[in-house]
Amino acid sequence: MRAYLSVWRLPSAPVLLLAGFAGRLPSAMVPLALLLMVQQQTGSYAAAGLASATYGLAMAAMAPVLGRLADRRTPRPVLLGQAGAYPLLLAVLVAVVLGGAPIAVVVAASAAAGAATPLVSGTVRALWSRVDPRVRGTAFALDATATELVFVAGPTLVATLAVLTGPAWALGVAGLLAVAGALGIATSRALRGWTPVPATQRTSPFATVLAPGMPRVLVSGSALMLGFGALEVAIPAFADAAGSPGMSGLLLALWSLGSVAGGLWFGARVVSASLPRQYRWLLLGVTIGLAPLAAASSPWVLGALLFLGGTAIAPTLTVQNSLVGALAPAHATTEAFTWLSTMATGASAVGAALGGALIDGPHGVTGSLVLAVAGAAVAVLVTLLPGRRAVSSPRERVAV
Repeated sequence: MRAYLSVWRLPSAPVLLLAGFAGRLPSAMVPLALLLMVQQQTGSYAAAGLASATYGLAMAAMAPVLGRLADRRTPRPVLLGQAGAYPLLLAVLVAVVLGGAPIAVVVAASAAAGAATPLVSGTVRALWSRVDPRVRGTAFALDATATELVFVAGPTLVATLAVLTGPAWALGVAGLLAVAGALGIATSRALRGWTPVPATQRTSPFATVLAPGMPRVLVSGSALMLGFGALEVAIPAFADAAGSPGMSGLLLALWSLGSVAGGLWFGARVVSASLPRQYRWLLLGVTIGLAPLAAASSPWVLGALLFLGGTAIAPTLTVQNSLVGALAPAHATTEAFTWLSTMATGASAVGAALGGALIDGPHGVTGSLVLAVAGAAVAVLVTLLPGRRAVSSPRERVAV
């Protein structure tokens, strides 16, 4: 607990944690609310899935571009601009869907809203990477834990609002939360002290991705997220096959809560091993935790296994964020974290698609569960591949 108090006492930590949580909730709320709203209006799950996927892909594709701009100019003008544009574009999206516009217009509006999603996550992680190294690991653990809670609270809030008022209201609440989060981060003391680090030379658009050490972290993280995408599809399918479709939400929540518990435990520890070694062993722990899932005989057994297996997830993401912060070029920290989010989003979508295909095929749910284990195992193997060593350089720190 003392470790967490040391982070909370940093001048801007409460703002970063609370505003960061609020600003991230739309990432977990809007795709689901959009799916429900479009399906209700059109009666087509295909159209709803297309709109939701377009939103997510546009958000993922635009994030590195905005991250690069934020590193050059500071994230504040980017966040302030998005705080104004995002709710307006969400309102347009709701209007075209409820107005019965053609699906092409709905998809275009989904892309515009997704591209304008506030750059909260990348900015918060970039700010955490600049704090005192003695508390940085704990700060990243809190950040990873908060991210897990986002994917518990977000869908729950959408489900509640959809039942009580309708999915369009869930989009409205998401827009308000995004504005609150973006403005909170943009006006924080930490961001006021942000000084851009000039690049020593002109760089290509992919220079940050190809920085020494970064490819292995990004590829291993993508393999892990591909497995998680398959598992997110397999869990509802398992519950449905067991005759308990209503348990899918509980099972997903247990998985996330296990991650939260593991993240809180790990963040209070002082680990002497190097970050690459920690990352490798934690990925192995995730793999071992996922392996028994294919043998689960009932939803309750699966829930217990998901909780136990989930305990390694937040610690893994904590070390992954620490690695990105250490490896990223000093002038491109925000961009580096957006690349991590972008590749994770894309890999998770691919994993969900592959998992769904396996479930519909002869391999069934077991095939999707095995794919989840295989993704984590590939992530471990990637960390064993040789690569260029990162050249350490002093970083300019901002008091958070």
